[in-house]
Amino acid sequence: MLYVVLFFLAISLLLYVILAGADFGAGIVELFSSDQNQQITKKTVYRVMGPVWEANHIWIIIILVILWVGFPEFYNVLVLYLHIPITLVLLGITLRGVAFVFRHYDAFKDKSQILYDWMFRISSFVTPIFLGMTFGAMLSGHIIIPEHIESQSFYNLFIAPWFNGFSVFVGLFFAALCAFLASILLIGEASDEERPIYVRKSRIATVTVIIMGFLVLCFSYLYDIRFLSNFVKNPYALTLVAISALLIFPLLRSIKLARKITTRTFTGVQVVLILIAALIAQYPNLIITSDASINILKTAAPDKVINVLGISLIVGGCIILPGLYHLFRSFKMIKIFER
Repeated sequence: MLYVVLFFLAISLLLYVILAGADFGAGIVELFSSDQNQQITKKTVYRVMGPVWEANHIWIIIILVILWVGFPEFYNVLVLYLHIPITLVLLGITLRGVAFVFRHYDAFKDKSQILYDWMFRISSFVTPIFLGMTFGAMLSGHIIIPEHIESQSFYNLFIAPWFNGFSVFVGLFFAALCAFLASILLIGEASDEERPIYVRKSRIATVTVIIMGFLVLCFSYLYDIRFLSNFVKNPYALTLVAISALLIFPLLRSIKLARKITTRTFTGVQVVLILIAALIAQYPNLIITSDASINILKTAAPDKVINVLGISLIVGGCIILPGLYHLFRSFKMIKIFER
């Protein structure tokens, strides 16, 4: 049953990155657009994301609940030593949701709409950066777990693990990945007149993701981040990344031809391959500290707790997944099933 729980944890992470990533990315695409294109993107984002944006954050709730109940020691390290970036992520999600609601559903339209627009755009950009920085902190080796907490400074314990070059580059990489997902999604949702805008943005986002990924690897090499050595030594991770790199060429061709289904298919496969490669390179030691690694399997709760959690996830999955599919199908978010 432990691996059933881990399966749901991995699936929730993948779905959150893809669905919420595209959600965040829509705001990033809008932020880095001209004034005219910002208004075009704003309307398109509302039409596409409006019916489903709340559902995208179900997955991060499931992730936190699984870690809290099933892997309490692992969860404790995250929320204790990385509580600042996690709090900033939750704050960003909240501000973004408030801005999204008020800029579209406010009964009275005035200059406050400008504030809501910028709140939505900035929070869409900053939130995935802090998410990426949190993940980078888990792999950076800067987390210190002292025997006596009073022996360390506040900066060393709660700032340095996530506020460093490697984590920042990982955060920027994730923000670029979100923009990449959103621009690809919007190709299939835009009108014929507006589609060239998102074709161009998709090309820029693709190049940006490649550059940021290269910078992450370079920084890891220059500063001897343990993640890189674990990654290079894992043949499965290298194979997955190589396949993802090869898919760039058919993806760029699909973007050029503005194909709805193939662009989304290649994009989804690439993102999944990159995430799986990053996870299996470290599994099961998903947190690297300054002097050791934390094995998520060794932090699992007792078998009775894991069994109940696994059964609950299976039952919940049977309820949530069909409902989510129906939601996306009703609003034509799944283009592959359209004629």
